Amino acid sequence: MVEWTDAELSAITCLWEKIYVAEIGAQALSRLLIVYPWLQRYFQVFGNLSTSAAIMRNPKVAKHGRTVMGGLENAVKNMDNIKQTYLHVEPDNFKVLSEIVTFCVASKFGPQVFAPDVQMTWQKFLAVVVSALGKQYH
Repeated sequence: MVEWTDAELSAITCLWEKIYVAEIGAQALSRLLIVYPWLQRYFQVFGNLSTSAAIMRNPKVAKHGRTVMGGLENAVKNMDNIKQTYLHVEPDNFKVLSEIVTFCVASKFGPQVFAPDVQMTWQKFLAVVVSALGKQYH
């Protein structure tokens, strides 16, 4: 079990309240599929993923990005028991996606909101999520 300070809990909660999940989710998943095209094999049912523009306009990519961010929202709401929040998600790919989510959040909010101490706490949070996924993955 991870110990969270009051400051860490506050930092994650405050940051999460500013995140528009549809926007960040779509951006992050689009970037994942563009930068790591071999991961497109998991999303073949999404239709046209042949170009960066097609990926970024794909409504199924955007919808699934919101779904992924919904999973993170569950973790934010259950920070004392993140390990029980997830089932059957491939942790290595989520680790890469979490780095992209961090990039998108940093790009959106800049250093005024996503200051180094907030980023440190955010990355701790995502590391806990990735660890929980690794323990649940079969």
